[in-house]
Amino acid sequence: MTQPEAIWCRWTLKSSVTSRVCVCFRMYTEKEGLRLGLVGWVKNTYKGTVVGQVQGPADMVEEMKVWLSKEGSPTSRITRASFTNQRSIDKLELSGFKTRF
Repeated sequence: MTQPEAIWCRWTLKSSVTSRVCVCFRMYTEKEGLRLGLVGWVKNTYKGTVVGQVQGPADMVEEMKVWLSKEGSPTSRITRASFTNQRSIDKLELSGFKTRF
């Protein structure tokens, strides 16, 4: 049985959330990534955006992109989602899904 194609994707989100909710956004993002069986990381920036990287099966990465751009944490409202540098990878380069500071 062959492994499904794995892809790598970097993302940036601009949302209208308070700093208290942003912390929750990272927590929900980590939880969703783990639920989908993905690896990666999430981090707040000083510019008021949330950035991250995700790796895993192409279909699960696509599902995560939809979640990031349309749903997010329960109290967030995403105003813009940008996904860049998506490419196929031979094997996962990260392990787990973590919040970076």
